[in-house]
Amino acid sequence: MDLLGISIFGMKLFIGVILLAFLSEFMNAIFGGGHGTILTPLLILVGFSPHAIVPSVLLAEVVSGILVGVAHHSIGNINFGKNSIHLKKAVALGLTSIVGAILAVLIAIRLSTFILELYIGLLILFLGILILLTKNMRFKFSWRKLMAIGLFASFNKGISGAGYGPLITAGQLLTGAKSKHAVSISSLAKGLASGTAVIAYLFIDKHIEWILAPSLIIGAILSVPLTAFVVKKMQDESLRLLIGILAILLGVSTLLKIMVW
Repeated sequence: MDLLGISIFGMKLFIGVILLAFLSEFMNAIFGGGHGTILTPLLILVGFSPHAIVPSVLLAEVVSGILVGVAHHSIGNINFGKNSIHLKKAVALGLTSIVGAILAVLIAIRLSTFILELYIGLLILFLGILILLTKNMRFKFSWRKLMAIGLFASFNKGISGAGYGPLITAGQLLTGAKSKHAVSISSLAKGLASGTAVIAYLFIDKHIEWILAPSLIIGAILSVPLTAFVVKKMQDESLRLLIGILAILLGVSTLLKIMVW
């Protein structure tokens, strides 16, 4: 392949990754999770290594998580004003994420590509099943439960680039939160959790591949104007069902990929 062919291929790949990032973040916006859950296994199936995918996905979600949280507040989906219970929940989840994210990064950089892909495939499959099984369940709110969910979700986020939003959103719904509030809090908390993981990667791993970062960030930012509006106008029950089914399919596809290849 000549230089022109390589350049055209690179541009198509760049645009393709932007489109994947846009669609994944759009789904993330209406569910409160799914950006990494959808994007990470898709990029693995395309042929990228988890070691190149995870840090870039995390960096993109720092940007998108904070911007989407601000958008939700601005449009009235939630109140992130000073001393609001919603802001306290988001900050609590973000602080809890520090421990889980750092622990995950320390483990992730020592794992082989096969082990990471196997874990990601199983995790995504489990999340899809969990979403379907818990979509109609409701429990009382508990700070202890919320912190435990934040710790577990941030560990998964740091090690695989996926799983934080669906776990946080489903966990909040299980503790009695309203859907729009859960989605909005998840977005902001995910930005804080992802930021912790990115900082940990920068200090711990000196050989990070950032080749995917620009296109993932661009795709995520482009989706932000639509996110808060969609959450405000739509009911998420049917979309949550779709995300659960899609997560199961992606998990199975990732597992089949590592088994065949």
